[in-house]
Amino acid sequence: MRPVNLKNKIFLDGGNPKETREIINLLDFLDGQTTNPTLISKNKQTLQRLESGEKFTKQELLDLYKKVVQEISSFIPNGSISIQVYADKDTKADEMLEQGRVMNSWIPNAHIKYPTTIEGIKAASESVKLGLKVNITLLFSQQQAAAIYCATLGAAKGQVYISPFVGRLDDIGENGMSLIENIIKMYEKSDGHVQILAASLRNMSHLLYSIKLRADILTLPSKIIKDWFAKDLILPDDNFIYPKGELKDIPYEDLDLNKGWKEFNIQHSLTDVGLDKFASDWNSILS
Repeated sequence: MRPVNLKNKIFLDGGNPKETREIINLLDFLDGQTTNPTLISKNKQTLQRLESGEKFTKQELLDLYKKVVQEISSFIPNGSISIQVYADKDTKADEMLEQGRVMNSWIPNAHIKYPTTIEGIKAASESVKLGLKVNITLLFSQQQAAAIYCATLGAAKGQVYISPFVGRLDDIGENGMSLIENIIKMYEKSDGHVQILAASLRNMSHLLYSIKLRADILTLPSKIIKDWFAKDLILPDDNFIYPKGELKDIPYEDLDLNKGWKEFNIQHSLTDVGLDKFASDWNSILS
């Protein structure tokens, strides 16, 4: 049962419907799920086919992805299911938008995931104008968050998610949680149309501090959710201090959210690395 004082939404980060059902049975609630090409490449059905020596055609892989998200959606009909377009460094906005339109037709509760690149933000901006819901992923900087806000002005609250990746910033010695803090602070005086989906959360400290900061949404792998359940779904108290250790805080930037979105620095090396990884995982299972 959802803790009474929990103000955040809880999503599962995964690509296996069986796991979705297991987590719902465990928690007795789930607000949504995030998927991506890497998670689909690790899906049980995908692995079984690869073990038999067969790979997928592009259409077969898309059909599998569609089947997976439709099953997940049936378990969480009133939640949000994020579906990620295929994109590499050369994919143009119109290609992403066309994929997004098709994927949006798969289920009634989709958020289409686009990468935080110039082309990805263009696709997201056009998607919002068409009434699609979007989730801008592989986000690693406050400048990127500012650009997405400005590019999607006019969207309804809940129509736009951003996914800052906490754990991957930790991996390079930066305090990923300080990025969440900075974006929340920057958005305090905004119109509220962009919601923060804390992603790449890898431990209980990430989870508890995201709750304390009131990030709109937390997306968690099943292992972290099970660890949280084993601790009776504890919530942070007023004395909770995030144990950042040797991680370096990311300085806050005083950014003007009234600027044009292209005036912000969109580039981040971790976005490039993440984009390459997602594309590689997708391509590795194609014939």
